[in-house]
Amino acid sequence: MEAKVIRTEEQYTAYLDEVQTLISECPKLNSEKSERLELLTVLLESYENSKYPVESPDPIDAIMFRMNEKGMKQADLVPFFGTNSRVSEVLNRKRPLTVQMIRALTIGLGISAETLVGASLPDAPINKKSVDWSKFPIKEMSRRGWIDNVGKSAKGNIEELVKGFISDAGLQFGAASYRKTFYGEAETPTSRYALYAWLARVIQKAREKKLGIGEFSQSELSAAYLKELAQLSRFDSGPLLAIEQLEKTGIIVIIEPALKGTLLDGAALKDFDGKPVIGLTLRYDRVDYFWFTLIHEVAHIWKHVGDNEAFLDDLDSSSEDRKEAEANRLATEAFIPRVQWRRSDAYKTPSKDTIERFAKDLKVHPAIIAGRLRKESGNYGLFSDMVGQNQVRQLFPTDEECEA
Repeated sequence: MEAKVIRTEEQYTAYLDEVQTLISECPKLNSEKSERLELLTVLLESYENSKYPVESPDPIDAIMFRMNEKGMKQADLVPFFGTNSRVSEVLNRKRPLTVQMIRALTIGLGISAETLVGASLPDAPINKKSVDWSKFPIKEMSRRGWIDNVGKSAKGNIEELVKGFISDAGLQFGAASYRKTFYGEAETPTSRYALYAWLARVIQKAREKKLGIGEFSQSELSAAYLKELAQLSRFDSGPLLAIEQLEKTGIIVIIEPALKGTLLDGAALKDFDGKPVIGLTLRYDRVDYFWFTLIHEVAHIWKHVGDNEAFLDDLDSSSEDRKEAEANRLATEAFIPRVQWRRSDAYKTPSKDTIERFAKDLKVHPAIIAGRLRKESGNYGLFSDMVGQNQVRQLFPTDEECEA
């Protein structure tokens, strides 16, 4: 049957069911069924975006929504604003939010600073002339072998070392777009510098790895590709197999632990030559966290990453950013299709047995199901023996471990 633009809920439901059937058949890439699956996914996404659009929220609307969600009254906002009158003035749009208010709301209510200021972080990049090179994590960069041992070098020498390190990666301050707010770092003055240093290191390692990496074609990425990648999670060596598959597709994957003072899980970007790069920190050594982070970053490569952009993700935080929401949705759907989740016994009567049976049906690791239940319930004590704790880093010894 010819696929058409969705105009009714009945047509939407029928296409959802067909997508579920096609996914269960695991069609080969570039096959007729695979092409059909991708076309239906695009039609479903277009319909959802038109019928249920996700607009950038107004700052005050975002605050009101979070108040309603938490059952808060205006008086409960006094600690964030200072006085009752200020709360009233802000909520009635008579007083603008100050930097201090934004900081307090970001930490206290979990609303991204990006939403509260109504603009992305790149709109206020570090001024090149005001860069304090000493704020880079120089000792840690030196200890990891990223730059020469600085010892008691003169300030000018240190500055030149760090400048050289950053420029070697082709980075300039303000050249990368930060689409996530890193909660808990609002009062850490070196966090931005540490992020740039980490990003530069990932780019440098990616360039060392380019030989032997396949040519990248954006058209190879699809919902079916994400699904196929996600199903590698069922193997003990799945993370290695996934990286091998991505590199055949032309996507370089770099494992680099985060620098101190940053809350970072992964990143997605393209180098100056258009070669896509994914960086992973393995901040949490868990099977479920590794897989969701990886597919989230692949989704960014597929849908969002343009020139001179880097999506840096702290997946513990909430975000109202539409692109982050889409990456989350694509990753979630790749592992556990929405039409199956709430009908499953794992959702209705969660237990080790129902989780393992559902994981077997989906051809994914049980940790994925257990992680979904923990996140949705907010109870991270649940099924802690099923999320694959301490099973990922051992597959990726770091440079430091190799030297030891």
